[in-house]
Amino acid sequence: MAFGLIIIGDEILSGKRSDKHLPKVIELLAERGLQLAWAEIVGDDRSRITALLERSFAGPDIVFSCGGIGATPDDHTRQCAAAALGVPLALHPEGKLLVQERIRESARQEGKMRGAEADLDAPENLQRLKLAEFPQGATLIPNPYNRVPGFTVARHHFVPGFPVMAWPMIAWVLDTHYRELFHREARAERALLVYGQAEAVLTPLMERLEAAHPGVNVFSLPSVGDSRTRRHIELGVKGDPLQVDAAFDEMCVELTRMAAEYQVQN
Repeated sequence: MAFGLIIIGDEILSGKRSDKHLPKVIELLAERGLQLAWAEIVGDDRSRITALLERSFAGPDIVFSCGGIGATPDDHTRQCAAAALGVPLALHPEGKLLVQERIRESARQEGKMRGAEADLDAPENLQRLKLAEFPQGATLIPNPYNRVPGFTVARHHFVPGFPVMAWPMIAWVLDTHYRELFHREARAERALLVYGQAEAVLTPLMERLEAAHPGVNVFSLPSVGDSRTRRHIELGVKGDPLQVDAAFDEMCVELTRMAAEYQVQN
């Protein structure tokens, strides 16, 4: 199983907000010996979100989706997930109770100043119940920040766009549903910096290393340099720990034979 990430919101594409979910999800997965296979960003457009989810639901991946599960007109994720699955939205009974408890909690907090009590039948509170409308058959993801849940359906886990809510919810999903996948595949990585060489010159070496060590991927990350370092290429190998060391040693031997200047990183 591979892990994917969908980030939803016009504010990301317009630059009003910078995405923080991608690096955090990579971190949460890495802590558990897992890795992200793909990520996509889409704006608040129903047709695009629905098309993306239709494609994603059709695959085998485990997917996290951040954003768009609120109840305002620019929130479409709940509706699009239902449309992509061909099922109706339904008020989740437990989700309803959680939203109502949040309404009461907010009223108690405001009551310190106004003496207000929650009127669950008030139009604004009936509107808030839409926060608990999920695709039929969905299960809940608890929200430790304000009780309003996210939802899971068809290996897809939908959480709010707010990092303070989304990140602990994603961690809960991983720890609750996918613990058996943790650290299942051992991986290692070793790299060095090569100076004064072109990628085209190093490519034959990279190809030979991958051919000789099928459990290893070779990577090349060029840098133009900055005030602290010269132009260089970060050249490395990653994959099966039993093969990484051998491939790395072979790479060093070949670079030495080429009289290439390099500095080991790890």
